[in-house]
Amino acid sequence: MRTLIATCATCLMLLPTAAAAKPSLRDVQEIEDPLFAVALAKEVSDHCDSISARYFKGLTELRRLRARANDLGYTDTEIRAYIGSDTEKTRMRAKGERFLAQNGVSYEKTETFCAFGRAEIKKNSAIGVLLRAK
Repeated sequence: MRTLIATCATCLMLLPTAAAAKPSLRDVQEIEDPLFAVALAKEVSDHCDSISARYFKGLTELRRLRARANDLGYTDTEIRAYIGSDTEKTRMRAKGERFLAQNGVSYEKTETFCAFGRAEIKKNSAIGVLLRAK
């Protein structure tokens, strides 16, 4: 009987810890998806001379994402660790390269970045609102 009580007490003590566990920010779509859009907009503006990034809009979006992550219980230290992680940077880059390739963008043909960027601007997509045609 004592063993059962001790086991139940231990389980009850662990419940708040398990409930408080947060998923990786990569698994929080309301953070990951807009962050991915910002990264893609930057990539397009870096490879297409006729499209520029809307830097203030992008910066505002990044601040909004940080505030939302804070609201979800993530500390600034956790957010910086996620953003600065080499593993996450590599994962995000690979995800971006796959997405761009699936959308007809080639690093060997810079005009494909321009065509993609103009299409995103025209669609007023999450990526497009972060870009401006020059």
